[in-house]
Amino acid sequence: MSNRLNTPNDLRAFWMPFTANRQFKKEPRLFVGAKDMYYTTHDGRQVLDGTAGLWCVNAGHCRPKITEAIREQAGELDYAPAFQLGHPKAFELANRLVDIAPEGMNHVLYTNSGSESVETALKVALAYHRVKGNGSRFRLIGRERGYHGVNFGGISVGGIVANRKMFGTLLTGVDHMPHTHQPGKNNFSRGEPEHGGDIASELERIVTLHDASTIAAVIVEPVAGSTGVLIPPKGYLQKLREICTKHGILLIFDEVITGFGRLGAPFAAQYYDVKPDMITTAKGLTNGVIPMGAVFVTSEIHDAFMAGPEHMIEFFHGYTYSGNPIASAAALATLDTYKEEGLLTRAAELSDYWADALHSLKDCPNVIDIRNTGLIGAIELDPIAGEPTKRAFTAFLKAYESGLLIRTTGDIIALSPPLIIEKHHIDELFGKLRTILQNNI
Repeated sequence: MSNRLNTPNDLRAFWMPFTANRQFKKEPRLFVGAKDMYYTTHDGRQVLDGTAGLWCVNAGHCRPKITEAIREQAGELDYAPAFQLGHPKAFELANRLVDIAPEGMNHVLYTNSGSESVETALKVALAYHRVKGNGSRFRLIGRERGYHGVNFGGISVGGIVANRKMFGTLLTGVDHMPHTHQPGKNNFSRGEPEHGGDIASELERIVTLHDASTIAAVIVEPVAGSTGVLIPPKGYLQKLREICTKHGILLIFDEVITGFGRLGAPFAAQYYDVKPDMITTAKGLTNGVIPMGAVFVTSEIHDAFMAGPEHMIEFFHGYTYSGNPIASAAALATLDTYKEEGLLTRAAELSDYWADALHSLKDCPNVIDIRNTGLIGAIELDPIAGEPTKRAFTAFLKAYESGLLIRTTGDIIALSPPLIIEKHHIDELFGKLRTILQNNI
């Protein structure tokens, strides 16, 4: 393949998402191929994928069953309208999804991204209370440092300042619980931290402030990923469930990152043995190949809408591409790959080896905390005085140069490799990271 095809002639037109555009366009980092655990760069180097793309390529890159399913579907049925019409694979996929979901999650709404899944779940929550005769429940409760995508509902309930500060007043009627990160007590925890479970009781304070009759839903990530991998303290999620049940508030788990095997179970709700009322997903649903998301809801929520004349639309919501045929085919093939290779539980088999390798970096310069669960890890670095984020971004650039893809958020290195990772890949990943960190970046 010629350089003309591999390298764009002009980078100016593309305003890149969540990117330092000026820096990138001075020194572009371009991938032109991928297979299993590795990307290929435009200059022919192999880069070990330490982040499953963006937390999404759980089964590794360019898997034959998935790519073949896309080819076949594109030649058979490229698109079918999603409103008042359907196609078989959308129904087949929904049945397959509820088979692996937590018990009681018997219905699925399709979206095209994690952001859309969150918007959908928030709308379902508001509409559910209305059809139940509780229209006064309009408030939505998120959490500080939470990430729920980039649409208006998601950044309203989200709690990452940089994602919110430029966009005005956002949604009204939103409040936030405190985050659970307690660096003075839980540094270098393996798995669930010992301290901080009682922070869930702050939800009771918020309920008292607003009155439960005004609160529709609470939304949290079981593991807060994009903010830097914050693991739920012992008892925290269970306490949230108890409070929501007590006050008739819906509990939404945002599992866009933790869904589809990241922790060693199909969903974090199963891993932590806590049953929410809704689960939002995307990313690993199609192995990152084609945009698609899904919102799981309980029968209780679904059935509340199934009233009135049968010819009437029950819920005025949906997308042009909801359950798209090619995305559905990709998702079915992804589920097949997960099942055939045991990937939805593989993280449990490797988690101890992963944790040992990750925590072995504790002695590296500027490392102030390490966190892990399943096949997720975070290395928090001491910020450079007056230059926040620079130390981690420098590590990101050095990693790319050395053939390793990592993700950074603030001064935190986040890791979430494809679930097909082997022990020798883990050794390679942390060996390269050790070299980078020991150079006192």
